This record gives sequence, structure tokens and C-alpha cells, in this order.
Amino acid sequence: MNNIKSVFSIKDLENLSGIKAHTIRIWEKRYDILQPMRTDTNIRLYDLASLQKLLNITLLHDYGYKISKIATYPQEKIPSLVREIISTKNAKNHAISAFKMAMMNFDQELFFNTYNWLIADKSFKEVFHEVFIPLMNELGLLWQSDTITPAHEHFISYLVKQKLLVNTEKLQVLKQTKFDKVFVLSLPMNEIHELGLMYLNYEILLNGYKTIYLGESMPIENLKDLKKHFNSIVFVSYLTVQPDRDSINEYVAKMTAELVDDNTELWFAGRLVEFINKEELSDKISIFDSISELIDRI
Repeated sequence: MNNIKSVFSIKDLENLSGIKAHTIRIWEKRYDILQPMRTDTNIRLYDLASLQKLLNITLLHDYGYKISKIATYPQEKIPSLVREIISTKNAKNHAISAFKMAMMNFDQELFFNTYNWLIADKSFKEVFHEVFIPLMNELGLLWQSDTITPAHEHFISYLVKQKLLVNTEKLQVLKQTKFDKVFVLSLPMNEIHELGLMYLNYEILLNGYKTIYLGESMPIENLKDLKKHFNSIVFVSYLTVQPDRDSINEYVAKMTAELVDDNTELWFAGRLVEFINKEELSDKISIFDSISELIDRI
């Protein structure tokens, strides 16, 4: 059972805000911007209100407000100034902060309000690249540092997936415009991190190609069946945690042996591709260090 986190250490605040713990301590001592609780052993602890205030102060600071000036403002003025800044609809840092607060509070309404505010001025592709990709990268680090629980990560990831599915469906009903290849998207066995692959599916459809989306935990032998139905196939896989780094080259070799021929390519992206031995790959296999790099290839 996950314990829902509502009290944070100063290291948690550093991870969530990007402001170093040392700087937070100085701001507290010199300007009294936060009033932490203290344990019996004098360790600082912070509540969600403190986190929200620090995220707002961080935004103002990023926009040129001096911390000495921010410290003189009445409590209610800080959110008011933040609203003035974000009315220009170009403050992606505010959106990321708002999504973090939605995650920490399990607040669906805040998520949807922030998303609707973004999408009123930007395309879904822009929202995903400018906000969701940086957000999900941060979440990976927050999870690794134990700042957030799996419950937090699953909550926000599911909401992002919902938006991906809605926007993907809009493309699926359009006519295919490119016919030189078909993209088959799948994840290795026990790989459950699907968001990157889902977005690649959206981008490939946006470019006019047909996609076959198979999703998580797909055995290699089952992929072979697709070759009976389509001539020119690009198999796309997004490797986040599986296969583990010690067996990833064995996995790529097996996919190559089972799937690659004159009409077939393998494309790999995701966090684990840095562990693939690229020197021994055939010219039918492509490794992409980022989602953007793969999209440029489509």
C-alpha cells in the first residue's frame, strides 16, 4: 500500500522546484519566505501549501523578480502576480508546476484546467513536446529520488495517456496518405512504461502512415505474424526498464534474427538504448537517442 505523501523534506522541495536546498535555507533565514515544521531532532518538514508557495516564488524569480522583493509582498499577492505572468500563455514552467501540484494533490480538476488553458493556445504536439515530455522526464527523476510515490506517477501518467488517446483517435479516422511502409509498435516482455510508445504512435499517424499498435509485453515470436500481412514493416520499440541492460544486446540480436529481412527495419528508442552495442548492428536497425530524433526520421 502506498502512503500518500503530504509532508516533504527540504530535499523533496529541491527536487520538485529545482531550487537548491542550500538556497531554500538561505531564503528562509534571510527573508522568512517559508516557515517549516520541525521534528524533535530539528529536521525541516514542509506541507503542500509550502510547496505551492515555493513553486510560485520560483516562477516569479525565473521572470526576474528579486527574492528580497518577493519576500515583502503580502501572502495573497504572490499568486496574483503568477496569474498575471501566465496570462501571456507562454509560461511552460507554470504549466509544469501546476501539473506537479495536480499530481501531489491527486487533483484531476487542476490537471484538466491546466491542460485546457494550454490547448487553447497551442497544438497538442506543442503541448506534448514543450510540457509533457519535460514533465515526464522530471517524474522519472522524482520517482528515483523517492520524492514521489508510484501512486503519484501512475495518477499523472494515466491522465496524460487519456489526452494521448483522445488525440490519437482523431488521427485514426483520417485517410492514410503514405503507403511505402507500415509501423508496428510494441514493447518487450514486462515493459509497462507505455507513454513514449503511445506518443510515437500519435506522431507516425500525424505523418500519414498506417500504424499497428500492440503495446506492452509483446513476445518477439508474435511479431513475426505481422510479416504475413504487410510487406514493408518498421518495428518500433521503446525501451525504458526492460530488457535489463545486461541482456539488451541479446534481445536486439534475437529481434534481428527473428524479424529482419530486406523489407523489415527495427527502430529502438528509450532510456535503455544507450546500452545497445551499436558497432555490431546491421543497417536495418536504427537507434534513436530521443523522441525528437526518431520523429525527424519518419
